[in-house]
Amino acid sequence: MDSMTGYVMPMEPPTTGWDIHCHTAFSDGTETPAVLAEQSKAVGLKGVSISDHDTTAGWPQAEAAARKVGLPLLRGTEITATDDSVSVHMLGFQYDPTNQCIVDLFARTRQARLRRTQRMVELMSKDLPISWESVLAQVKEGGNTTIGRPHIADALVAAGVYQNRSEAFADAVSASSKYYIPTPSPTAREVVAAVKGADGVILIAHAGDLSRNRRLLSDEQIEALIAEGLDGLEVWHRGNLPEQRERLLGICARYHLLVTGGSDWHGKGKPNLLGENLTDEATVAEIVRRGALPLYR
Repeated sequence: MDSMTGYVMPMEPPTTGWDIHCHTAFSDGTETPAVLAEQSKAVGLKGVSISDHDTTAGWPQAEAAARKVGLPLLRGTEITATDDSVSVHMLGFQYDPTNQCIVDLFARTRQARLRRTQRMVELMSKDLPISWESVLAQVKEGGNTTIGRPHIADALVAAGVYQNRSEAFADAVSASSKYYIPTPSPTAREVVAAVKGADGVILIAHAGDLSRNRRLLSDEQIEALIAEGLDGLEVWHRGNLPEQRERLLGICARYHLLVTGGSDWHGKGKPNLLGENLTDEATVAEIVRRGALPLYR
């Protein structure tokens, strides 16, 4: 227990609670925030979070949708970062979205993502039936969408090259493909500083997922980010193998970190099921207590 706040760290995955790792059409999910809210209510979640990549553009729609179905909402963002050549996905919650450092960070990252995606499409177009126009045709929220590899995958599916996103990501869109270009990203330390500077809560997502990185963040790398202000780790995630969950729980216990879970739901874009991994209500309450924003009801 954290003696300062009374927060008790969960040692087992909760069976009821919130799904706080969900993506919509404002980044690489396939559904609107309204569908996210409706489905969250239908499967019996206590609450939900929108956490699209490098953007807050979907927050207003998510707020309206959550209010309509009578479900509380956390407001968040998944932020791509790097730490000594390890790709790090970070979840920022309940921060001030008008903070200039955050606004500038997202603007830089989104522009870099766009240029990288355009270059990948240029390389692919030499071998595959794809164009930038066909990728833009997969974008559902126009300039508010964070465009990336999933939209390339969807364009290849539409062209009949693959049957679904998973097939595309296993081949031409994969990180081992000859077309792959790494995502230009801020450092994990910069992301921690930006979110904490905006009075938010910052976690590392799926830190034990070996399918994403050949090399995971070491204990020492995570400890260095804790010293910078890291609040917690997403432990309950389908990508974290049992031994990695145990490792991450041990780090959380030693440093009194928040322990969270989430589905990483993308609608039809991934097989991940809404609510398949959850965050308990006490942890959500602590996120809200630490953040700049009140819980949206």
